Amino acid sequence: MIEINRKLCIYCNTCTGVCPVMANRLREVVVEHDPEKCVDCGTCVKACPVAAITLRAGKKNL
Repeated sequence: MIEINRKLCIYCNTCTGVCPVMANRLREVVVEHDPEKCVDCGTCVKACPVAAITLRAGKKNL
């Protein structure tokens, strides 16, 4: 499960560009994450320049 820390996020749009399933998108000044699209690959976690995205262990909510 992906979590975005909104206090750390600088809205650089990096996570939206690297997501292979387009689960992240920038809306105005907020990054929205769609857990139904997300495959928990961690690509956005690695790409985030300020470590605002974390991959949490556990079952995905379907």
